[in-house]
Amino acid sequence: TFLSLLLFPPPSLSLLFSLLPHLTQEYEPTIYHPKRSSQSLHQDFTVQCEKMDIPSLSYLPTEVQLINDAYNLVIDAMLGPDTDCANIKEPYPGILVTLKQIKVPIASVDVPSGWDAEEPSQDGINPEVLISLTAPKKCAMSFSGKHFLAGRFLPYDIQKKYDLNLPDYPGTDCIIEL
Repeated sequence: TFLSLLLFPPPSLSLLFSLLPHLTQEYEPTIYHPKRSSQSLHQDFTVQCEKMDIPSLSYLPTEVQLINDAYNLVIDAMLGPDTDCANIKEPYPGILVTLKQIKVPIASVDVPSGWDAEEPSQDGINPEVLISLTAPKKCAMSFSGKHFLAGRFLPYDIQKKYDLNLPDYPGTDCIIEL
């Protein structure tokens, strides 16, 4: 059984809703969402976690060794591709400082936190795994770890409109390693 810490802000909650049932089959996730919202989606998410006995952290420990000892994977979906990394506000800069120091593997969803979607940032985290959604962003061109694409669901007309050259997925797989 793997213990994982998931970092999600309110904009990524719909993605997390779809992941939770699958994650709890093989993992023992703990959720940390830095800024809680009064939106119904966030409240529904909180109730779902409680009903599935998924613990939620009220703060991210700044003591790096606590994270290293308690978890064997961190899933980073904290800052999305539309984030202006030059203008992020607390608590996110402090969280990035902590994530840069941990030793457990990090898997980033779509764009590693602290990176600009158009180019990698020296200020961001350095994940071992990147899971691009829909299509790889430009910043992924210089990513050197394991890179996966979850994008089979993208309709052909959208692929054509944006001149995307996506790989063929084997069988019924919805994710492919690039």
